Amino acid sequence: MTRKRFEVKKMPRIFFVEDDENIRSLVIYALATAEMAPCGFEDGQEFFKALKKGSPDLVMLDIMMPGEDGVSILKRLKQNQSTCEIPVIMLTAKGSEFDRVKGLDLGADDYIVKPFSMLELIARIRAVLRRSGADPAESSVLSYENITMDTDRYAVKVDGEAVELTYKEFELLLYMLRNHDIVLSRDKMMTNVWGFDYEGESRTVDMHIKTLRQKLKSASKWIKTVRSIGYKLGK
Repeated sequence: MTRKRFEVKKMPRIFFVEDDENIRSLVIYALATAEMAPCGFEDGQEFFKALKKGSPDLVMLDIMMPGEDGVSILKRLKQNQSTCEIPVIMLTAKGSEFDRVKGLDLGADDYIVKPFSMLELIARIRAVLRRSGADPAESSVLSYENITMDTDRYAVKVDGEAVELTYKEFELLLYMLRNHDIVLSRDKMMTNVWGFDYEGESRTVDMHIKTLRQKLKSASKWIKTVRSIGYKLGK
């Protein structure tokens, strides 16, 4: 009798250093949901202790932290022969050109300014991992019933015909396609599409759902309203 072989997909290991517990927990949850293996650390001391036990595929560093900040941690990583090749993404509330140039000059692979959506963060992580060869190939085409989306070409089709969407409409549909048949609360949609500290109202979601339904035409029937909670892409 021949035994069937199963291949286990390797999940990229991500180390995330962030002193804000709420942000850290939220990002860790989002990365785990995106089939990554994240580990969160409150400060540089915890991070370097874990680093001695094994290297991650990518490191994310918040710049503004008490004690040793992200820039200092980045310098230490790049000066050490055993860690200098690990890709690094810097996260910060600072948005000036000087801060970006400084981080990139020190060897950071990308620089993301808060607030950011979870979808944007995951896309940027995957882009850096692909460049480093640490991310397994992932299909850029998603579909549900008569909806098809190509994330590489930023294209959406319904019944084979192109549909023009705004950036946020595209991200909203992407989030729903990745979580089809799951009821999504307005809060979750706001966090994942608009950003964890976006200060807009939940009506923003409702307005974008309305325009998305109009543009999807025959496929609009798949977007279900779940009273008092949010929405679901499903039957």
